[in-house]
Amino acid sequence: MSGWRTKAKAAVVVAAIAALEVVSYRMLRRYGSGLNSIPTVVMEEFPEIDRELLEKFTSFDPELGWSPQPNTTKQKDTGEHLPGEEVRTVVTYSTDEYGSRVCPARDRREDDVRVSTYGDSYCFCREVDDDETFQNYLAEKIDAHVGNYGGGNYGLDQGLLRLKRTYPEDPADYVFMVVTASSIARVLSVWKHYQEFGNVLAVKPRYVLEDGDLRLVESPIRKKEDLLHLERYAEFLRSRDYHYEHWFRPHLVTFPYAPDLFGDPRHLRYVLYAALRDAEREYGVSVPGIDPGEALTRTTVELEQPRVKYHESLFDEKEDLFSAIVGEFVSYAEEKEFTPVFVMSQQLRYAAYEEEHGPVYGDLLDRLDERYPALETVDLARHLSADGDVESLYVERGEGGHYSPETNERIAEVLFDEVLARPETGPERDR
Repeated sequence: MSGWRTKAKAAVVVAAIAALEVVSYRMLRRYGSGLNSIPTVVMEEFPEIDRELLEKFTSFDPELGWSPQPNTTKQKDTGEHLPGEEVRTVVTYSTDEYGSRVCPARDRREDDVRVSTYGDSYCFCREVDDDETFQNYLAEKIDAHVGNYGGGNYGLDQGLLRLKRTYPEDPADYVFMVVTASSIARVLSVWKHYQEFGNVLAVKPRYVLEDGDLRLVESPIRKKEDLLHLERYAEFLRSRDYHYEHWFRPHLVTFPYAPDLFGDPRHLRYVLYAALRDAEREYGVSVPGIDPGEALTRTTVELEQPRVKYHESLFDEKEDLFSAIVGEFVSYAEEKEFTPVFVMSQQLRYAAYEEEHGPVYGDLLDRLDERYPALETVDLARHLSADGDVESLYVERGEGGHYSPETNERIAEVLFDEVLARPETGPERDR
């Protein structure tokens, strides 16, 4: 009898472990796959890309990886409402014939000072309307059009490449290169999935340093349909993307799955809040006493902290490449005779970390000032005061990670005061 009981107990334990594994796998598969999933979990190297998703990728660009298309208007529902509720959180993104985000405040005029901006989504000003970008506010201050050539998820390298491609058609007297600290990781990337899990359509060029000189490694994807067969480019992607070995492989989840879900309380909280949010959306009801969306955002920011620390280490190890790309920006400015301005923005996930630890990029901007005398630099974190409430600088909807209209208006004032209003750099200096 005792032997039977021992076997029965063992069977129960095995069944419980198996059930736990099944639940863990399904939860990780559900909330650890694709974009906007658990930031520290990746389930597979080459997720299947279906044609329906590919068709929606209208911004594909064989040179840059992706790029905002000209003459388009898109309305984005940021998702912060329940089914059946009035949609109050739609923002409008519009581009002109050059592919610049529109500047409602001023049209281009021949005799005006010419100002353009390039960079990432903080340059593009995601999550706010066309008339709430810092470019539009700046245009009102200087009474001249301000071009906005920001690209979502762009690195400094893509901003520079887009500048070189666009500048001959839309020249400027001032070019602001606006990026966040995550650019240190983006310039080391050729496939974003290796560092931003789930971003499977984003294959890009990158620069490498060879004997102190920059060399451009072009994207291997020349046709959008090639993205359906990325495993064919596995050797190229793995060998040229720094993050494959240093970030992707350490976070690749394999059997057993339970330790990855239950071994980190933050993963459990993420799954719980995401499930509650999905339930709210599906059934059109609110969960009493908790805002799952807000709780999920807080947990996501918390889970982003390891990546912030990783980026901090990259500034120690790879600053030479980043600085060389800035140097190429300055050289292009000298060739085309415009004033180059480098602007460092601050993502919310960095702001939370830097309140305690200081900037992940250290005194990078001071070193850029010393190395490139012709370059103007602006560190927005030094100018944007939040009185201890750093989250107040950002939108309170959608992703919650980009600057609010009020902050964008303040940024316009900073850029005007620090560059355009100064006698030694402003428009009046050559008059």
